Amino acid sequence: MAVLDDLVASLRNLRAMYLEWQRTLAAGHAHRQRQSIKTEGETRLIRWYDPDTMPGLLQTEDYARAILRVCISMIGGRDDLEEAVTMRMARKGVLQRAGQRFFHILVGEAALYPTVGDNAVMVAQLEHLLGELDRPNLRLGVIPLDIEYRAPATNFVIYDRAQVLTETVSAELTITRPSEIALHEKTFAVLADQAAYSDAARALVVRALERRTGAV
Repeated sequence: MAVLDDLVASLRNLRAMYLEWQRTLAAGHAHRQRQSIKTEGETRLIRWYDPDTMPGLLQTEDYARAILRVCISMIGGRDDLEEAVTMRMARKGVLQRAGQRFFHILVGEAALYPTVGDNAVMVAQLEHLLGELDRPNLRLGVIPLDIEYRAPATNFVIYDRAQVLTETVSAELTITRPSEIALHEKTFAVLADQAAYSDAARALVVRALERRTGAV
């Protein structure tokens, strides 16, 4: 039965699974953000792993602007930077929405250090991240740089148990095969087990912030 489920899902979604960024963004980067608003608004459990960049739902406006500016420069598409930033900030409303939504987000410690925008942007972003650690519907983990290598993984987001979204340099992949979703769930569980939470996560963020501010 599992093999049949995989086959049905593959046939049904073959054309939708792999989309070149140029096609995805032809209507603009703001359009892509609107798609995320719809998906995230319909999802009860979001599990998100990003090894080297702040996940979109945790980004400050200036951090998002710097990220999207680079994306537009590298990938192309319509230059709708400010509209895209507005839409990305609108996505964060899902964190405040009442209901049974829950978010489990894992951020690599490596995401705390690269300069996105400038130093001031990063200081504000790290301070914002500290505040997000107290959000009741969010379990936020930071994966230390020196953990044991136990799972090969790039960035991915699991929406309920219905689909997985992952991004590469040139494409966006939507995964719906049950066996592949299960593998991403297994990978997420391994990474989640290695992550630091609460005070331990706070200490990692504070260390990165102190490096930026020169505080001791």
